[in-house]
Amino acid sequence: MAAECGVSRAAIHQRVQRLIDMGVIIGSGYHVNPVSLGYNTCTYVGITLERGSMYESVCAELSKIQEIVECHFTTGPYTMLVKLYARDNSHLMELLNNRMQAIPGVIATETLISLKQSIKKEVPIGGIRKEEAPKIESES
Repeated sequence: MAAECGVSRAAIHQRVQRLIDMGVIIGSGYHVNPVSLGYNTCTYVGITLERGSMYESVCAELSKIQEIVECHFTTGPYTMLVKLYARDNSHLMELLNNRMQAIPGVIATETLISLKQSIKKEVPIGGIRKEEAPKIESES
């Protein structure tokens, strides 16, 4: 990256550290291929709760299901939207019927199976105008 930007490696390190300190970068790591671990089905499940105020307690129960990788409190037709990985349709049915729908407060679920992921980004940083970008002072 330093060579591409025409600066020293130390300058890149300092700038990245400032982005971390500012909270712009909140982590780093590796992306795991779920299929390589036997999880062949990516699914989004819309969950309707008895009351929206039950979100925290339901979320705590959902967090105990290892196959759930994301959970969002949403507007629209669902109270919550979760993303999960299942080994196959039988495993998915077990997760839905015996785990998720058994949580007190869950009154309905709607399942959407992802057939193919075509785009994956964290945030749309390419669309930030220069005047909107966080100011990073260089230590020259």
